[in-house]
Order: sequence, then C-alpha cells, then structure tokens
Amino acid sequence: MGEVRKLQKKLRQIENLEIKVSLTPEERVKVSKKAELRSRLAELLLQLSGPQQTHCIVGEEEDKMKRQVEDAAEHHRGHTPAVKVAREDDHQKKESREDGGKKRESGGQTQNISDSPGPPDPDSEFRSLKASWESAKFRLRTLEGHSDIVTCVAAVDNLVISGSRDTTVKVWHVPTATEQRNLGGHSGGVTCLNVPPAEYCRSLASALRLGEKERFVLSGSSDCCVRIWTLSSGQCVKSVYTFNTVTSMCFIAAGGGYVATGSDAGKLQVWDWLSQENRQSVNAHLDSVTTLQSQGPLVFSGSVDGSVCVWEVCDGGPEPLRRLQSWGSEVTCCGGGEEAGGRLRLSARGDRIFLACGRASIRVLNWRTGTVSRLTNHSSSAGVTDCVNQIPGVLIGSSFDLTTGESTLNLFSLPQCKYLVSLTSSDLPRILCFAAWLTPSGGHRWVTGGRDLTVWEQLQGNVKKRGDVTVRRDSRLDNSLSESDRDSEEEESEDADEDSIPQDASDTEEVATTSSWLRCVLQ
Repeated sequence: MGEVRKLQKKLRQIENLEIKVSLTPEERVKVSKKAELRSRLAELLLQLSGPQQTHCIVGEEEDKMKRQVEDAAEHHRGHTPAVKVAREDDHQKKESREDGGKKRESGGQTQNISDSPGPPDPDSEFRSLKASWESAKFRLRTLEGHSDIVTCVAAVDNLVISGSRDTTVKVWHVPTATEQRNLGGHSGGVTCLNVPPAEYCRSLASALRLGEKERFVLSGSSDCCVRIWTLSSGQCVKSVYTFNTVTSMCFIAAGGGYVATGSDAGKLQVWDWLSQENRQSVNAHLDSVTTLQSQGPLVFSGSVDGSVCVWEVCDGGPEPLRRLQSWGSEVTCCGGGEEAGGRLRLSARGDRIFLACGRASIRVLNWRTGTVSRLTNHSSSAGVTDCVNQIPGVLIGSSFDLTTGESTLNLFSLPQCKYLVSLTSSDLPRILCFAAWLTPSGGHRWVTGGRDLTVWEQLQGNVKKRGDVTVRRDSRLDNSLSESDRDSEEEESEDADEDSIPQDASDTEEVATTSSWLRCVLQ
C-alpha cells in the first residue's frame, strides 16, 4: 500500500500544479507524467483488489446477494423450527394490523384507528426524495470564453456570472448559452463574486441615479480591489481599494447593507454598501480567509488554517460584526492545508456548518458546542472535496477522484445527512465552485466552474430524451455520517505515510509551490 499512497500523493500535487497560472519547465514535466502515474496506480489497485473484489457497485451487490442467499439456505437447513415461529409471529402481526384498522369504541364514540392522522414518516419522506433524484435528468451546456480557470460563479434570474484567473468577469445568458457581457478592469485574478439582494440594488441605483430595476454584481480580486458592476450595461460604477488581496466576500443584508471581505493575510473587513467606507477591520484568522457566508443575523468565516469563526451582525453599533465563537483546526480537523490543497469552503445551516477542506469527507461542525462529525463524500481517501453547497432539503458536495480523474456531485438529504445519489458525466472536470437556483417553473439549474464553466439544467416532466448526466448510487456512501471527529484510519495512515516519504530538493520545491490554487492566483 505504500507505493499506492505515494502515487496518490503525486497525483494530488500534480492536480494542484495544473491549476496554477503558469508552470516552470520542471513543473510541466511533472504534469506530463499524470497519465503514466494514473495508469500505474490503476494497475496496482487491480493487483491489490484480487479476483474476488471489484470496485463496480453492481458486482458488489451481486456478491452480497449471493452471500445472503447462501446464509439463508444454511439457516433454513439447520433451524427449521425457528422458521415456523417466525411465520407464526408474522401471522400474529398481520392480524394485529387488521384489528388496528377496525373501529373500536372509546368513551361511547366510534373511532377508526387507521384514519387517525399520525406524525410524518421520515423514512417515507427520504425514500420519496431519493426516488425523485434517481429519476432526475439534466442537460449540460458548456459556456466557452474564459482563457483560464473559473474560480467563482454566481447566478441571478436567467444570467450566470463567472470570475476567472484571466482577470475578467463574464455575464452569460443561460437560455441561449451566449456571452452577454465581458467585464474587464481587474489587473489580477478574480477570486470571488456576489450579487446583492434586489432591495439593496434599488437603494444603490437610486443613489447613483440609475433605473430602479438595475442589478449589481460585486467582484473581488488579487489586485486588492472590490468592483461594483451594473448587469445591464457592464459598467463599473464603484471601485474600492482594500489594501489587501481579496480572497472571499459576502453581502450582509442588515441596515443599509454591508460588504464583508476576507484577505490573504487573515483580515476581515466590512464596508458600507452605499458610501463604500470602511466600517471595520479585524485580524480574524492566521491565514487566508477563503470562505465567507452571511445567514440572517450571522456571518461565518473560514480559513486555510482550518479555523472557523461565527460573527453576530450588530447594525447601528460602532462595528458591524461581533465575534460569537471561534474554533481552531484542532476542533474542525481541517488543518493541513498544504496537503489538502490549501482550501476551505463552508455552507451553514442552523447550528451546523458543513466544511469542505480538500479531503474525502465533509466535516460537520456544531458551532455552538464544537462537536464535529464526518460525512463520507468519497469511497476512498483518494477523493477530494473542493466545494459544498445547499439547495432546499439537499446538501451537495463535489467529489474528485485522484486515481481515475472522475468528478461527481454527491447529494445528501437534510437535515438527516443521508446519502441520496451521485451525479456525473463523462469528461466532467474537477469542480472548484458551484452555484444553484430554481427556474420559474421550479426546476433545478446549477452552474459549476473549474477548467470548464458548465450549466446544469433539469429536464422536467416525462421527457423521453436521455439526459447528459448519469445518476447512480454508491452503496459505500450509505450510512456515511460518523460521529467521530477524527479522520478515518485510512486517511490517518495516508497522512502518516505522506509525512514519512523521503523527498529530494525537487519534491520539496513541488510541495511548496502547490500549496493552493488560491495562492497561485496571487502569482
């Protein structure tokens, strides 16, 4: 297994190298060996699996069923009386159910027990939700125009907004899959986007004497600027110099509105929406703030160092944000950003924060108590989780297999965190960013970014046409929520092996240069 882990580590480093802005000749040589390494890894895994084991889900189910049939036959041969007892018990249960449906007298009144309403059955709701996703069909369309990796996406109405390391922000018309606007002005890679709520767009439009229906999009960049653009014309109406590389951003819908930005040095800054004046600046984390999310009266921030902070919005006070809680990497188990790709993404829901930190599992942090669970998002430690998001009733986590290069979206029910299905398509690249919204007819529409910018549109109704997305279930992800806050034994042993792998000077340089795609933006 030692060679397998070494190959997985090299593939992880190559994947991080590939999303750099530029490569040295030595790095290009390393990247060119990816196919060779992946082929060698596949051969080793095949040898280790043996003739009786397979990674095919159908094959595993067949073996499982055969074992169950054999065990059942053995059980029948040796325990015949027990079968009779079981049948008698089943008969008694059937009679009990029949009696339960009959009318009984209670207090002089006749009551039909079967007609009395009961609490909703969560298992029934889950089965219904799973069945609906198993039959879902999606059409995929690639939006071509960026010359570099897409680092962030946003959506509003029929428009998709994408930001890239090519320094541009593009606006796309989804129904026609065409580029509508090219917003150029940043001198560095675009790292984050945000579309403020319509009511706050109206207030800024009024202050700028623009039409009341005007919508705005905010972009943050490694050039230390936050720019505010009009969606109708693509004009940059405001530019705020933050004195720090902007690595994340969110809009706070409180009072007159605020814009919160995170920097590469761990600083959190808050800006007034209408005047663009700085209202607060605080050293929130020890390393780059890679994720910010506003949810009601709370703001959540996460960093490369694995720490997570929860802030309370205090509109009208001297400072808009007050720190409520802070948890370090020793609690979140999201440390080791160098090996995990140097990223952390979060999606909050009530007391729980779902964390994607480049590992095979999603961490689930209760920010009030500090307890952490693991939600398995990949069947082996060779998986990478780059982003996590939510739609009504469903948690979505991206999963990338370092061994095969396969990319999937895994869906889990909320709040139970039970595995539903996996969605994938041939040649789907690694997903680095994700946004979702609903069409006027209630269908799902998603956009994913990375090497490609792809729109996922759900085909509604009884559509006979086959979709572009394969819907499948991986039984290895069932019962995937673990209360343990530690990595699995496989992940821990892999980390230990990686630490013990001898490295020459070039390998040391490779690890240093592949710390994160976000750091590569700054180059």
